[in-house]
Amino acid sequence: MHTVWKGSISFGLVSIPVKLHTATENKDIKLRQLHKACHTPISYQKHCPNCEQEVDPEEIVKAYEYSKNKFVVLDEEDLKQLKKENEDKAVEILDFVKLEEIDPIYFERSYFLAPGDGGNKAYSLLHKALEQSGKIGVAKIIIRSKEQLAIVRVYQQCLLMETIHFPDEVRKVEDVPSIPMDKDVDTKQLKTALLLIDQLTTSFDPTAYHDEYREDMMKLIEQKQSGEETVTASSKKPTATNVTDLTAALQESLERTKPKRKAAVKRKTPARKKA
Repeated sequence: MHTVWKGSISFGLVSIPVKLHTATENKDIKLRQLHKACHTPISYQKHCPNCEQEVDPEEIVKAYEYSKNKFVVLDEEDLKQLKKENEDKAVEILDFVKLEEIDPIYFERSYFLAPGDGGNKAYSLLHKALEQSGKIGVAKIIIRSKEQLAIVRVYQQCLLMETIHFPDEVRKVEDVPSIPMDKDVDTKQLKTALLLIDQLTTSFDPTAYHDEYREDMMKLIEQKQSGEETVTASSKKPTATNVTDLTAALQESLERTKPKRKAAVKRKTPARKKA
């Protein structure tokens, strides 16, 4: 499992070296876009509409748009220094709270926490303490140049860290249009709804749910593949200008110059004098 972050988590005077691993994965089926005429994958280039030309990565700078078409350009060195200053900090658990006190709207992404070198005992201590107290830890962490609010909790035999949104990142309910303020409902309809909920109530079993759309999509792809309903992208023959492999380019150049070299050698060789 790939490590996405290394550091330490502390609570009080206890410091735990840990490694962060992504706990979930997106299994969406990604479809490529092809040119219908030749089935070649479409490429996207970074283009400057003002200069009317393609822009290389080294010509691009980062900036913050504070008003329409007005920017503050941020120097790359300043960004690197700011990132380093924050990433060098250890993750400190600030508070301990009950999990049910946090509304699920705040939750963002889950990560497994594994103990780092020499951190097994402290890791086990925190796991057991959280398990017996029924509490979770609230902490801050820098991931990919962004400060994140996070919670640390027990998940089976592992510690789990979940990044959560800051309060100002959650939009206000008042901004949602057309929400009915009057919750007066028909009593008979409410009783029927409650009866239906009661009949459908069960224990949560995550294995009982499947992504049916993804499964149907894979079946369709496999059917087309087995029926040989496939296409192959067209590609240009390599030329001297687009050969990317240095060895191949040198060999091709050598082959192309052979006839010329032989002719030149013949012209330079003097005729033998008769004895």
